[in-house]
Amino acid sequence: MKNVIKALTTLSCLFLLAASVLAGEINLSVAASLKEATNELADSFAKSHSGVKFLKNYGASGALAKQIESGAPSDIFITANLEWMEYAKNRKLIDSATIGTFAYNTLVFAGTPGKATSMQDLIKLERIAIGSPKSVPAGEYATEAFKKAGIDKQLEKKLVMAKDVRECLMYAERGEVDGAFVYRTDALLAKQTRILFMVPQELYPRVTYPMALTVAGAKNRDAAAFFSYLRSDEAKTVLTKYGFAVR
Repeated sequence: MKNVIKALTTLSCLFLLAASVLAGEINLSVAASLKEATNELADSFAKSHSGVKFLKNYGASGALAKQIESGAPSDIFITANLEWMEYAKNRKLIDSATIGTFAYNTLVFAGTPGKATSMQDLIKLERIAIGSPKSVPAGEYATEAFKKAGIDKQLEKKLVMAKDVRECLMYAERGEVDGAFVYRTDALLAKQTRILFMVPQELYPRVTYPMALTVAGAKNRDAAAFFSYLRSDEAKTVLTKYGFAVR
């Protein structure tokens, strides 16, 4: 009887050990504007993959790329523009064969109703929030739109820089600026501000979110499974719910 109990105990330990090996961690490095949608997708995936744990890092695409380059753990990288994915690719931080498009977005100007209705109205404002163009794609898109609209010089001293698009929206929500350049999906989450106008598409490149497995992520089967899930129709439905375009 003792031998049977011992054998069962050994088997139980082996099953527990196997389960701990199978249940891995997935490190996400994702553009801040995708936070709510990614959280829902991760929760949905975790329900059908018991034991999988997500470690999420949301922020400006440039900051995330630099963190991965410095050794920060990351299995999946999703940026808010093509340039930072190219940066990661050139530095061999990602598995380039896995690069694909996750979603699309639109740049808008959000603030208190009555402040502005067009790009030219911005000249009349005092403080305008944008993400720092050096690391925040939304800020880069905005500055390109200023130049093409011919108002970049008039706005130079009016700009308030934010570390990412969510901080940019926060400034507008608090009334610390007259308005902020954010993505449509961010503006839809706002409580105090409204979309005042959509930035004409001819003034900036289409907001594209490329995604890829990192070098480490390509070796993580849980990360690879979640990456495949992000390409599913179910994932596209969630993205659409939050206002993203999927084609």
